[in-house]
Amino acid sequence: MAVFSRAGFQVASVCVLILLLLYFLLFHYCPLEDPIEATQQLRTVPSSAPRPPAPCSCPKGSMIFRELLPKEQYEELQQRRAEELNKHKARTRSVLSSLLFAPSNTPLQYPIQGFTVRPLTPTLIPGLALHTGKRSSYKVSLTVSRGVLATESPGESVKVKGDGESTLTVESSSLAELNDLLANISYSSTVYHIHTGDLAHFRYENHEAVFPIVIQQPRLPILYEMGKDISSQVSIVTKTFLRYRELNVLLSSIRRFYDNINVIIADDSFEPQSITGEHIQHYIMPPAQGWFAGRNLAISQVTTKYFLWVDDDFLFTEKTKIEKLVEVMEAVPDLDVVGGSVTGNQFVFSLLYEEGEEEDGGCLNRKSNGKFHPLPDFPQCSLASGVVNFFLARTDAARRVGFDPKLQRVAHSEFFMDGLGSLLVASCSHVSIGHQPKGGKSKDQARYNTFRHPGGGDQELKLKLHFYKNHLKCVHFG
Repeated sequence: MAVFSRAGFQVASVCVLILLLLYFLLFHYCPLEDPIEATQQLRTVPSSAPRPPAPCSCPKGSMIFRELLPKEQYEELQQRRAEELNKHKARTRSVLSSLLFAPSNTPLQYPIQGFTVRPLTPTLIPGLALHTGKRSSYKVSLTVSRGVLATESPGESVKVKGDGESTLTVESSSLAELNDLLANISYSSTVYHIHTGDLAHFRYENHEAVFPIVIQQPRLPILYEMGKDISSQVSIVTKTFLRYRELNVLLSSIRRFYDNINVIIADDSFEPQSITGEHIQHYIMPPAQGWFAGRNLAISQVTTKYFLWVDDDFLFTEKTKIEKLVEVMEAVPDLDVVGGSVTGNQFVFSLLYEEGEEEDGGCLNRKSNGKFHPLPDFPQCSLASGVVNFFLARTDAARRVGFDPKLQRVAHSEFFMDGLGSLLVASCSHVSIGHQPKGGKSKDQARYNTFRHPGGGDQELKLKLHFYKNHLKCVHFG
C-alpha cells in the first residue's frame, strides 16, 4: 500500500508539473485576445498606398540632368515640373489607386472587383449580403464619399436611415429580409467625371470592409473595316526632307510589290517638288518643321486600321511582306506595334523604368538588343519596348501617344519612351526591308547633312524634354 502511494504521488506530481508548464506557455507566450480588440486591430491595417519609392539608381554612363543642365535652369525647371506633376496626378490618379486589404473571417459579402457605374446614373450594387449567426437584431451601414445610396421601400421589420444620402444604415430582426434589402441598394455618383472612382465602407458590428466603385463614362469603340486586300488594311507612311532622289527610288520599289497601296508623304523641304501618281498623298509642310512634326501630319491622314512606317531612303524587296506583319497583329490583338528588320538589323531595345523619388524624378535605362520573351505562336517575334524605323502600327494606338513635334532632327526612341506602358511592342525577324546606298555628294545632300546632324542646341532641348516632360532624373543608353 505504501509503495502504491509513493508511485501515485510521483505520477500526480508529474501531471501537476505538466499542467503548470502548459499554463505558463499558453498564458505567457500566447495570451488570449479579446475578440473585439482583435477585430479592431485588424481594422487598423493601413488602407493607403505604400510608402513612396526610394531614389532610383542611375547606371554608370547615364546622362544625369542635374549635372548636364545649367544650374539656374535646373532649379527653375524642377519647380515648374513639380507643379505640373501634381496636375498630372490629379488627372490620372483616383481613390482607385489606394491599396486595400481584405479583412479576415468577415461575415460581409461585397463586390471586390468589376463594379463599374456610369456617372450620375443609379446602379444596383451587386453581391451585398450579411452572413452571420443568430442575432435578435442585425444592423449594417454603407458609406460612400462621391455619391449617394438608395434602396427600395423597406418591409415592416426593416428600418432604413439615410436613404438618398452618403451613409445608409439598415436594421432588421430578420436576416433574410435584411439581405433582400441589401440586394436592392443602388449607388449614384453626384459629380460628373468621365473616369474616377469611390470607396464604399461596409460595416457590421466590429467588422468593416472597403470595396472600390469605378465611375466610368463608357467609350464608343473605334472600329476599322478590314477589306480582303492589303491596300484596304495598311497605308504606307513616310517623311521626306531634301531627298527626292531617294524618295522616288522608294516609291518605285513599293509599286513593284504593291501597285495600289496608299502612300502618304509629309514633306518639309525648302523647295518642294511635285510627287504625283496613283494612290499617293503628298502633303507640303512649312520648311524644316522636323521629323516628328512630319510623322504627326502623315499619320493624321491615315484611314486604314494599320500604317507601315518607312524612311524615305528604304527599299522594298522580296522579303518586305507587309501581310506577314498584319498576320501577327491580327492574331495578337493586344499588340500595338510590330517591327521588322532593316537589312537584317532589328535595332530592338528594352526600356527599364524606375519611378524614383518625386522630387528627383525617375531613371530610364534603354538597353540595346533587349527583348523580353518570344511572342506566343510566333517564335520569330519577341516582345520588346522599341523597334527599328520599319514597323507596322495600329493607327489609333499610335495617334494616342503621338510624336512630340519639338523633336525636329534626330528622334526615334522618344516615341517609344512616351509610349511606355501604353504601347505593346514586338519585333519580328521574318519581315525585312532594304536600305538604299548613300548618295553621292550634291548640294541637297550637303544641305541635308547640316540638319541631319544637329548642334548642341538640339541636344540641350532633348535633355530638357526628358527632364521636364518625362519627369526623369537620368537616362542611360546602353
